[in-house]
Amino acid sequence: QVQLVESGGGLVQPGGSLRLSCAASGFPFTSFAMKWIRQSPGKDLEWVAGIDSVGTGTHYADSVKDRFTISRDNVKNAVYLQMNSLKPQDTAMYFCAKSNYPNGVGGTAASARGQGTQVTVSS
Repeated sequence: QVQLVESGGGLVQPGGSLRLSCAASGFPFTSFAMKWIRQSPGKDLEWVAGIDSVGTGTHYADSVKDRFTISRDNVKNAVYLQMNSLKPQDTAMYFCAKSNYPNGVGGTAASARGQGTQVTVSS
């Protein structure tokens, strides 16, 4: 069955960095785009970033553009989110999500999602 396991979250000061990782298994990883989405308490799911199945196309929400970088390793079946210049408003549970399509990089729709990793940005 599809499994997505996130790691790398934690507490960081404003302006700091974190790198999230997602280990994927149970499906043909190279056939699907992958996304990172997040949810803050009391708010809806928010799409953060997406990467196509081959790793050449990346897209970002305006709120994270130029600060976050999504990447994937199709040998290790892993997807990453490098987060720099973190702000308190980035505080959320971050989820790795499997798209329904090879190029479906946007939006919160997903055929599978991990349990999430908490990111807290606070001084």
